[in-house]
Amino acid sequence: MHSIIMEKEVGKIKKSDNTDIVLRIDDFGGKTGLTIREYVKSEKYTGFTKSGTRIPAESFSSFKELINSINESDLNKQSSEIEE
Repeated sequence: MHSIIMEKEVGKIKKSDNTDIVLRIDDFGGKTGLTIREYVKSEKYTGFTKSGTRIPAESFSSFKELINSINESDLNKQSSEIEE
């Protein structure tokens, strides 16, 4: 029996001229989750870096709730202005 390795790129966010933040749904160690990693393109190396994190599928709802709770206007304030 062959296991199907699932990998689906959700999208990219440009971090700098040679670095993107890539979100993808994948299977790691038999467990599905959301991986958020940096992808660099340079003369020396092109590919994913070790920088990033993985949200297991069973924790995704909590992660999404946290992201949705962020007030976008707070992202535009100076760090001293942000209310906790």
